[in-house]
Amino acid sequence: MNMNWLNRLTGAVGGRKGRWLTLAVWIVAVAALNLFLPSASDQKNDTLGNFSADKPSAEAARIIEQQFPSGDGVPALLTWYRASGLSDEDLQGIQMLAKQLDANPVPHQQSTVPLDRMPLSALKQQLSSDGTSLVQPVLFDKKAGSDELKEGLDELEKQVDGVFAGQHPFQTKLADSSALAVRATGPVGIAVDATGLFSNADVSLLFATVALVLVFLLLIYRSPVLALIPLIGVGFAYGAVTPLLGLFAKAGWIGYDSQTLSIMTVLLFGAGTDYCLFLIARFRSELKEEDSTFRALKLAFGGTAGAIAMSGLTVVISLLVLLLGEFGSIRRFAVPFSLAILIMMIASLTLVPAFLAIFGRASFFPFIPRTREMEISRARKKGKTAPVVRARATASDRLGELVVRKPKQITAITTIILVVCVVFAGQIKYTFDTLSSFPSDMGSREGFTLIGDHFNAGELAPVQIVVQSEGKTVGVKESLAALPYVKNVSDPQQGSKDPGMLSYDVELAVNPYANEAIDHLPEMRAAAEQELAKSQISDASGKVWIGGQTAEQYDTRQTTSNDAKRIIPVILVLIALLLLAYLRSLVAMLYLIATVLLSYYSALGLGWIVLHYIFGASAIQGLIPLYSFVFIVALGEDYNIFMVSSIWKKSRTMPLRQAVKEGVSQTSSVITSAGLILAGTFAVLATLPIQVLVQFGTITAIGVLLDTFIVRPFLVPALTVLFGRYAFWPAKAQSVQAAAGGKEA
Repeated sequence: MNMNWLNRLTGAVGGRKGRWLTLAVWIVAVAALNLFLPSASDQKNDTLGNFSADKPSAEAARIIEQQFPSGDGVPALLTWYRASGLSDEDLQGIQMLAKQLDANPVPHQQSTVPLDRMPLSALKQQLSSDGTSLVQPVLFDKKAGSDELKEGLDELEKQVDGVFAGQHPFQTKLADSSALAVRATGPVGIAVDATGLFSNADVSLLFATVALVLVFLLLIYRSPVLALIPLIGVGFAYGAVTPLLGLFAKAGWIGYDSQTLSIMTVLLFGAGTDYCLFLIARFRSELKEEDSTFRALKLAFGGTAGAIAMSGLTVVISLLVLLLGEFGSIRRFAVPFSLAILIMMIASLTLVPAFLAIFGRASFFPFIPRTREMEISRARKKGKTAPVVRARATASDRLGELVVRKPKQITAITTIILVVCVVFAGQIKYTFDTLSSFPSDMGSREGFTLIGDHFNAGELAPVQIVVQSEGKTVGVKESLAALPYVKNVSDPQQGSKDPGMLSYDVELAVNPYANEAIDHLPEMRAAAEQELAKSQISDASGKVWIGGQTAEQYDTRQTTSNDAKRIIPVILVLIALLLLAYLRSLVAMLYLIATVLLSYYSALGLGWIVLHYIFGASAIQGLIPLYSFVFIVALGEDYNIFMVSSIWKKSRTMPLRQAVKEGVSQTSSVITSAGLILAGTFAVLATLPIQVLVQFGTITAIGVLLDTFIVRPFLVPALTVLFGRYAFWPAKAQSVQAAAGGKEA
């Protein structure tokens, strides 16, 4: 990075006048953005779809809507349960509720099954075989959003409490065998619970993240002022990002949901604090050598700005690659996350230096760094003798010495540790079941479990198969019913516009959300196509459509798999090009990329050990590997860039081994601090009652810790020593000794 440009920038933001001007500009800008632009939280949309119109399940949904329009709404399945068996009094109360819902519908209710018009004996036929459970569908408007559906369910709960006075069936524990319980599941219950989980997580996540970062900073620097500077910087960046996102969403340029905002908050505080620490650590070091605060800040800025900018750009570009994804949840991350990092990087290069210039040495109160001369002068004023400071080897110094002394052993040991973790990555099982992300005691999941245990789970989400029969007789129903995993197949329903279109509701004998059901879809399609071919229908493969929740999960698995194959190589290539441009070394670029990849797969394996064997997860969400890859690889390169850039600069004036030793020593403590804070912020996600965030936070935190304590302090510098002068190839490492014809130590 051009030093003259850096000097001008430092003078502008960290000079005697520029510091106040910089702060004023940020205050005015953030205030104006929040005053005139919409809030990000007001523009979020938790009902955004994940598929484009050409995906098979989306095509099927469109055909079903056109050919088989139904006046039926979206069902909330009230699952009634009493462990000792539903009594006649219970059933009469349910009939009374049905009559009341028909006469006084709850908000956005469309209709309900008239159970009150059935004789009690007929209603008993609808019970589960053990007599403990009954499913009562209540249909809601298809156009109602999750907030409107929640309003309807809340009112429904009030009506239930009115009918069953004093019993409160929605709050009753299922384990209470003597009490009546009810749970709302089905599409409405699942949608409301999903939205509630993320909306409740926003505020708690923000406070937990701020508290964690504050505690870490206080423990590391033991200075209340310094602990607040990074947080204030992140706060300003957050204040600038959120209204911009609100503007983009309101204009229709992007869409995002609660999950996006939750993860963005963690990313902003974790990565943002890291960038601040890189500058702060160097500033403290320079204050021990320089009398002038502004001179110290200029030197600190010049020594870290390039690495901060390079690290930030690496993450921004990596996150923008997510725009290549087809799956909505993946693509929606791109702009909010990259914009957050970009603005945080700008804040780290402008606002944070301005604060450091304003507070000066007082930033580190009460442990203020001073030069030797300042310590002597201070002691004299107090009538004391200045303490004799003897140079003692710190843990960072010993680490640097160990790496250059035993690079082969360190490389072998760290590689073995990481490879052992990688082995467990091959044992991971994945799921695309939305309900598995919910806490086990959440209403919609408990209701689904009741249906699966006492009826057939396939009733909750039947597969809808549509075929173009061209008016010919086809044996699709018989062929599908013969499949061993099919419980029941409905009679065909003719299309309203094209009588040749036939629709079949297929009730599976397995959990429709499970991988097993997803795996069966190609077989079901093949069975239907084979029957069409038998009836001499041409191009039978293009005349079968499969819709429903299981089909959507099948498309989710296929789409996310394709996205990973597209996104991961592009991110690696872009990061490689950035490293090559910054370090001008092909060899260094290759082994830095290789170490981060090794760290990523190790994090997956170690994450599986924690999630499966400690947390008891039987599978992890299928999106987790791609999510974690983006963050572990991009953020992991941050630490490599910061440390290697220090080694590269020192290698210009000293032998490589000495440069590695001092580079590791100089950056070790700050990177360790930054890694702990970043891992801690992602670990906060594991405290939320949302399994997808628990799994993502756990694996990403583990990846950051592996980078912080194994890859960055041991493996990367050891490899640099082993490669020697070839680490710079094709560039040449110019050192004072080398230039003089001396040999490296």
